[in-house]
Amino acid sequence: MYQGSPPSWLVDAAGGPAAPSTIPYVSSPSGLIGGFIFGYPLRAGTPANRASKILWAVATTRNGASLEIQGHPQHASTPVVTYRFPDNASPGEIYPSIVEVPSPGCWAFTMSWGTSQAEVQLSFAA
Repeated sequence: MYQGSPPSWLVDAAGGPAAPSTIPYVSSPSGLIGGFIFGYPLRAGTPANRASKILWAVATTRNGASLEIQGHPQHASTPVVTYRFPDNASPGEIYPSIVEVPSPGCWAFTMSWGTSQAEVQLSFAA
């Protein structure tokens, strides 16, 4: 995760001037998807005082495609979490989400929308 000014492609994808600019963010190595982290640090489980809210933004046109997410601990194949978020938000190419994982640590996520795919890693605290 990064602090500071997000890359211009992420700002543009998240609606330009309406995009968050002062909160932590994550970006895939490919630069195809990024997310603004609301409620840093992300927390495992279902915390009572705040959810792991992420505003995903994609660098390609959504064309009506949902964002599909599959994740697992970085060095294990299970447990697996899956999510699907519809293409129903604006401005920009965004998908608001809440992503919960059952245990703390580094999690690897494969993200796909339409014909695009990217991977991100997120760290979740206890």
